[in-house]
Amino acid sequence: MLSNVYLKEVEELYATPILQQTAFWSVVKTSLGEETIAINFKSRISDLYIGSNDCSTVKSDVLVLLKQINRNYSVAYVPYGPELEPADEFQGMFLEELSESLRSFLPKSCILIRYDLCWESYWAKEQDYFNENGIWKGEPDISAQEFRFNYNTQLWNFKKANFNILPSNTVYLNLTYECDTLLRRMKPKTRYNIKLAQRKGVTVRLMGMEGINIWYKLYKETAQRNRILLNDMKYFQAVLTARADDTHSPADVRLLVAEYDSTPLAAMFLVITKNRGSYLYGASSSEHRNLMATYALQWEAICQSKAAGCTEYDMFGISPTPDPEHPLYGLYKFKSGFGGDIFHSLGCWDYPLNKDMYTLFRASELNSQGYHLS
Repeated sequence: MLSNVYLKEVEELYATPILQQTAFWSVVKTSLGEETIAINFKSRISDLYIGSNDCSTVKSDVLVLLKQINRNYSVAYVPYGPELEPADEFQGMFLEELSESLRSFLPKSCILIRYDLCWESYWAKEQDYFNENGIWKGEPDISAQEFRFNYNTQLWNFKKANFNILPSNTVYLNLTYECDTLLRRMKPKTRYNIKLAQRKGVTVRLMGMEGINIWYKLYKETAQRNRILLNDMKYFQAVLTARADDTHSPADVRLLVAEYDSTPLAAMFLVITKNRGSYLYGASSSEHRNLMATYALQWEAICQSKAAGCTEYDMFGISPTPDPEHPLYGLYKFKSGFGGDIFHSLGCWDYPLNKDMYTLFRASELNSQGYHLS
């Protein structure tokens, strides 16, 4: 299925709407001390899609992050890659061949390749997995998932990871509509809250590094309120200052801050890659929540993405179903209100390269004793 597989310069990664597969993301990660590599490959179209007689080839690539887990061993992590998505029946075969091709470019100490797949979940395409109200019921048990994913592979080597690292459920907005239509497609409460914030005098401004302290104060408050892991400020500084303008896959990063009477109430990172705007990180104050600053912030990000020529907007992360017990349920309610389409991806899949060490890694990761990737 693959040919002409070779290592190339990260700067040559092809333009893509997937932020985590860009040269820009490599710049961010290397500035934080991680190692990245880029692999190019070709595939024949007839090998990827059922019923195709097209014998021409398509070029693609993948960004791989190499993560050291201890002094002796490392893992390869592919965030939201590969972008090239074969037909369901060929996905396991394709990824198996890619994995074996990648093996020769990875350190001998590498014990697994983890693919954080943004390919649509098989079970999100089948009516049996939705209830009578059109709500997704989720994926089957892991053994059923692994059986289907490995079907048609030679080695049956893929394992569903214990955790998804990047969000596997999101909301995509179609930005090809006019702004008035985008507003009409929203739920009434969301549309009302956007207009309420505007009437109350909430404004949104674009900031650079001069706003990083404002961002981090709001972010710390949000992390403490929601009991989530706190990233160091240097991480966000890296995202805001990274530049990849001389590469094939740059990104435009914007720090947006919503204010009322000069008081910051909410902030977010908007990242524009190719034809997509992405809501990457967000934070908000517990004060003046009645002013609906987060709604004004999202609407401004949507408008800026559309003005930049984007045809889609990624809300980046919700609970898989509207389950009030799920920790991301609040994000489901908030983001689904903007009128987009809910998308469920396959999430993280592991391809062990050293099966004995992988067994130890998996057990340690499950017990949160040192190997969990983040």
